[in-house]
Amino acid sequence: MNLQIDESIFRAYDIRGRYPDELNVKTAHLVAEVLAKKIAGSARPFILVGHDARVSSPALYHSFIKGLEHTLGKRVRIISAGLITTPMMYFLANYFGADLGVAITASHSPKDYNGIKVVGADNNPISGKQILKALHQLK
Repeated sequence: MNLQIDESIFRAYDIRGRYPDELNVKTAHLVAEVLAKKIAGSARPFILVGHDARVSSPALYHSFIKGLEHTLGKRVRIISAGLITTPMMYFLANYFGADLGVAITASHSPKDYNGIKVVGADNNPISGKQILKALHQLK
């Protein structure tokens, strides 16, 4: 499968790359679709999504949510956490018992970068490498 995305952004702990050259709204949408398919078996999937204060974060955030909705339709429950830190996302995802917790953030990287951090149920991290593997399995 030709993903037409930069595979180097899929890292051991997250997804991170230069915006919009390496990571962009198309990538965020695809990642959301893949993650949504991983939890599609839930009766009513529940996902918490937030973002940091980077200029590029709102665009990635909205594209990510559209990808979730495109794949899961009306049965998905999304808590739009808005502007949050990564530790806040971890806390809120665990507190609310979300199937997925997502933070659009590049953490400590320079301002021209952005990224996606993901945890599954019980705050179990989902690595960028795991997401890339799931992307490759799509046909």
